[in-house]
Amino acid sequence: MNSDCDFGLIGLAVMGENLALNVESRGYKVAVHNRTTSVVDAFMVDRAAGKNFVGCGSIEDLVNSLARPRKVMMLVKAGPAVDAIIESLIPLLDQGDIIIDGGNTYYADTERRTEYVEGKGLLYCGTGVSGGEEGALKGPSMMPGGSFASWEHVKPIFQAIAAKVGAGGDIPCCEWVGPRGAGHYVKMVHNGIEYGDMQLICEAYFLMKEGLGLSNDELYDVFSDWNKGELDSYLIEISRDIFSVRDEDGSYLVDKVLDRAGAKGTGKWMSQLALDLGVPSTLVTEAVYARSLSALKAQRVRANELLRGPDPKINEDKEQFIKQVREALYASKIVSYAQGFVQMQAAALEHDWPLNYGDCAMLWRGGCIIRAVFLDRIKEAFDVDPKLENLLLAPYFQQAVQRAQAGWRHVVATAAQAGIPVPVFSSALAYYDGYRRARLPANLLQSQRDYFGAHTFERVDKEGSFHAEWLQLRKEPT
Repeated sequence: MNSDCDFGLIGLAVMGENLALNVESRGYKVAVHNRTTSVVDAFMVDRAAGKNFVGCGSIEDLVNSLARPRKVMMLVKAGPAVDAIIESLIPLLDQGDIIIDGGNTYYADTERRTEYVEGKGLLYCGTGVSGGEEGALKGPSMMPGGSFASWEHVKPIFQAIAAKVGAGGDIPCCEWVGPRGAGHYVKMVHNGIEYGDMQLICEAYFLMKEGLGLSNDELYDVFSDWNKGELDSYLIEISRDIFSVRDEDGSYLVDKVLDRAGAKGTGKWMSQLALDLGVPSTLVTEAVYARSLSALKAQRVRANELLRGPDPKINEDKEQFIKQVREALYASKIVSYAQGFVQMQAAALEHDWPLNYGDCAMLWRGGCIIRAVFLDRIKEAFDVDPKLENLLLAPYFQQAVQRAQAGWRHVVATAAQAGIPVPVFSSALAYYDGYRRARLPANLLQSQRDYFGAHTFERVDKEGSFHAEWLQLRKEPT
């Protein structure tokens, strides 16, 4: 077998197959393998027919078909399967060859695997890939991390296949993120922000559908209008499209979709890691809980018969309230990204990752699920101040939230009065109000902790740690 393939790919499910086609379309010769070899055979006679592919019946065949330094990318289900393939590859590879994990992998696993693979004299590249089936084929967002020595070898291929943005369409949404698990961590934050974005859009939809009684045709027009302004994004665009799709009987398909949401776990990872770091990523947490609540469909149907609330009808001027919902959506979106970047900053400090936050924003500018014009503003903010501690403090975002604030508050209050759940809108506003306050009621909380557990407290008028005998000093109850 000739050793002249530029790139090897293991795993020909939807993402793998489409990414392989993308790589080949950029002028590279690609070797492919799948655990079920019949999948390779079917690919070679169908979508790969007449193209520059080599189908391999084994991992050994794939390795032998590659030019040095060998570049082998895995696109398989995260977890034990990745470790098993690594173990199969290591004896077959030579020093300086590169193993790439393009799956939705937990960052700590990539940290561990990078150290392990480097210990064998090989290079490891943990790469977050976003964009789904279409992105994999036409240009995904890619977030590579791991062994920095691997970057010079994978960079030409990755930047060739990645989505392109910029005035000339020549800026690839792919840049080196950082060492070890940094790439997969940034991808996880992307997915967590995606959770928040999707839930925010769903809450805006529900307010207009249930509260204002808008038809799907009217919702299509609203989302179409929103996609021309500051909310211009892939998720707004596809939500608009969804409202236009009819089922075979002519009725709208979205109204027939069961209101029970699924999840693959990356949002939960971000929320759990935020708690570990002590940073308040409240939007992704509420978005995860919203999916969890949606999963209780049978319970909700029973509760609907027993629990009462106000009439959800919102008796306000439609155009004005729609404008206020848009303001609430944009302000909440700003908070969501602000929290995501704060968490990345905390993780970078924890793990000694030299992340470039402006670059991270541009990685998501095209190809991925959260791609949006809005990300240009984030890039600009970090260009002005690379150490910006919170996006809310950047002048553009300060002003944007200030303009939206009255409408945002009105929407959250109106939703509460109408009994329409908007947990992420509400959480975003609570975070904003908490973050902008110089003093919070945590003084009482610390007093409580010291009262019952002698946990001590600090004072505003003197340095040090203090404990009070609250029980002895208290006023006797009457």
